[in-house]
Amino acid sequence: MTFAIILFVVALAIIASEKVDRTKIALAGAVIALLTQTIDQEAAILAIDWATIGLLVGMMIVVKLTETTGLYTYLAIRAGQASKGRPLALVLLLGGSTALLSAFLDNLTTVLLMVPITFLLADALDIDPIPLVLIEIFMSNIGGTATLIGDPPNILIAGATGLSFSEFLFNLAPVVIITFVVVITLLYYLYRSRLQVAPEARARVMELDADKAIEDMAELKRLLPVLLGTIALFFVHKPLHIEPATVALAGAALMLLITTQAIEKTLASVEWPTIFFFIGLFVMVGALEETGAIGEMADAIADVTGGNRTAELLGITWFSAIASGIVDNIPFTTAMIPVVEQLNETDDAAYWWALSLGACFGGNATIIAAAANVAASGLSERAGRRIGFVEFLKVGIPVTFVSLLIATAYITLRYV
Repeated sequence: MTFAIILFVVALAIIASEKVDRTKIALAGAVIALLTQTIDQEAAILAIDWATIGLLVGMMIVVKLTETTGLYTYLAIRAGQASKGRPLALVLLLGGSTALLSAFLDNLTTVLLMVPITFLLADALDIDPIPLVLIEIFMSNIGGTATLIGDPPNILIAGATGLSFSEFLFNLAPVVIITFVVVITLLYYLYRSRLQVAPEARARVMELDADKAIEDMAELKRLLPVLLGTIALFFVHKPLHIEPATVALAGAALMLLITTQAIEKTLASVEWPTIFFFIGLFVMVGALEETGAIGEMADAIADVTGGNRTAELLGITWFSAIASGIVDNIPFTTAMIPVVEQLNETDDAAYWWALSLGACFGGNATIIAAAANVAASGLSERAGRRIGFVEFLKVGIPVTFVSLLIATAYITLRYV
């Protein structure tokens, strides 16, 4: 356990230093964990969240194939014209769309769709895309908290408890809406100086003919129905008992069958460094879980709170947020579920809302805390604009802290 913790902390420190590529460090950490038998090969394979990997690969292929048609350039121009190049309108349009889509698709799929559009929009308006991408990351984790299907921790909680979609929406949507309004306001004031659009750039965007952005209409006619069908399936995958990864891979496979683009070029465009970063990270976190480190951290809540209901609810929220900011919130939530079940002797649903708010909001703390963060970061790096660990941390910590203050007030007023 001690070695697993040291290995993870050292890897995290090197990643934070940004002196070595994070994918190299994650893979090296995973290999060390395997060679030292801190985790065996079978457990390592099980520790990798293949559903997340499948969703990532599938959506990357879908986005890349449709991107070549000019569809995202078209959408970016339309978004720029709708906002008329005004910073507040831009932030509300992109942040609001991301939060809403994250609630009813899932936050990982949403950022994979939104980030390419954002880079094209920023290029058209001649502004820095990174503030907009960061806003979308934060809004994806906040918006995804509102529903059962929006964020992976909620899916895990629902699977363990049987809580319904409407129960998640009724209990979590109010605090998500409040948090969205507060956080997006703060982010707008933080970034507005970097989002000022020059009058000539605004005029240039307003004069653009979006229809001319479509480069291959025949290809678009083939692929657009598949894209729309894939997105529609995400909305209804739960009642159909189809996993999001299956939806994404099915859409990608169908597109590859009907496209005229070379499969070698398409597969080469997948963000493989991001995929392998996830694999390495999952194995290192799996070592923490396999050796009992995550379980020990979770059990500490029971000792600290001493059976007081208010202390337990708020302790679960804050501890989950802090821990989810350090390790991925998916394995942490998995480890926390039996702990919450043990604490929750009266079958009080408030305990599950506390866990959800902590794990989901904690996903905004660091660049590696949630799958959506890592995916957006990988897309940004491929576009030539890397988001540094420390750069993200400087904004992620305050956003998480403000979100947790709102969650604390909400839990106290509604459930205590």
